[in-house]
Amino acid sequence: MLLHDSRRPARLNAEGDLVLLEDQDRGLWDHQQIIEALPLVEEALRQSPGPYALQAAIAAVHCSAPRAEDTDWRQIVRLYDLLARLQPTPVIALNRAAAVSMADALAADGELENYHLLHASRAHPRRRLGLSAEAAQSYRKAPALVTNESERRFLERHLKDVLKLKAES
Repeated sequence: MLLHDSRRPARLNAEGDLVLLEDQDRGLWDHQQIIEALPLVEEALRQSPGPYALQAAIAAVHCSAPRAEDTDWRQIVRLYDLLARLQPTPVIALNRAAAVSMADALAADGELENYHLLHASRAHPRRRLGLSAEAAQSYRKAPALVTNESERRFLERHLKDVLKLKAES
């Protein structure tokens, strides 16, 4: 709650209108609260992290970025992946999709093109939506970039499933 409260002074403009997180003046954030909260989040994550710890970790990633464009969206997507396993709700899926779209926006400049999770994060929602060709394209790129054999097998298995679905349609 400290992290969410730390951003309270920047959430509304002078007219009382909402200000998007990416447009907030981070100089208005209560940095003492952020400094106080970050070690608590780290401690919560060292144990078996539950949904609240993961939500706090997501808030911590936002609060740790000095500028909106410095936000580590890849980390936020990974945290939402974990959170979705614990609480597979539509709201969490929507928030994860928003984080994926932000990571995709970052990818547009090519900076993440060699990062396997970018391609995996593109492939999974496309597969769920039945966009087999688009999902397969991303699944083909990801295994070539991954260094972890378990992740490679996971991605290759999903590629085979998508290709099978594509062939059936």
